[in-house]
Amino acid sequence: MRAALQPAFILHHRPYRDTSLLLEVFTPEQGRLSLVGKGVRRRSRGGSSAALLQAFTPLLLSFSGRSELKTMTAVEAAGPALPLRGERVYSGMYMNELLVRLLHRYDPHPRLFAAYGQALESLVEAPVVDAVLRRFELNLLDELGYSIDLSVAGDTGEPVREDGWYGYEPDRGLVARRDLAETAAPAYAGEDLLQLAGGDFGGSALRTAKRLLRQVLSEHLGQTPLKSRDLFKGRPARGGETRESLAPEAAGGEDP
Repeated sequence: MRAALQPAFILHHRPYRDTSLLLEVFTPEQGRLSLVGKGVRRRSRGGSSAALLQAFTPLLLSFSGRSELKTMTAVEAAGPALPLRGERVYSGMYMNELLVRLLHRYDPHPRLFAAYGQALESLVEAPVVDAVLRRFELNLLDELGYSIDLSVAGDTGEPVREDGWYGYEPDRGLVARRDLAETAAPAYAGEDLLQLAGGDFGGSALRTAKRLLRQVLSEHLGQTPLKSRDLFKGRPARGGETRESLAPEAAGGEDP
């Protein structure tokens, strides 16, 4: 397999041997794949190309190989690095970790690749970071085939009522709750769900989106916690990861 100058973003990297890097990358046509950048940390007159192989930088990558681990053969910048700062770096790290955890290798997602790039651009200046993340999560679930209909109750097929309350069940979607005291499971206001269905992430609807999407994503992420959330909370990430192995260091912020 050979690919020349494919649009790509680095999702994760870590040192490999003395001068190389192992890269987890996202491309529109090959999806998520692993590359080895041989010798990219070696200093030369032009400097190390490792400086280019950072998260949040639009790239053009060439690679080849027959095994699952491909070899990077060339790299060029496709644009300037997106200047994420503070909690926005952690938000980008969170999106990267979702992609690494949930995407199958070599499964192309051109629409999701475009949505990811747009989300990164929005993180730079968006007044409300949470709204950017929630829209990206919905796009991700839709691409994976796990989309949620926020306007219809999955158990009855009836439209969500503005004055109703709803829970979420993985096999049915939204389910009407007539007695909120009957279970300790989360419940979501119909008014907020309809607002989200219309693309409005303002006010209490944004808080509802965060709680609902965290519940939905947990069904697919399993029991292993997200390292990016550990970093948001100021705790060391598990498994020996460091901030630098995921993205540039930044100040803390609210858990995504």
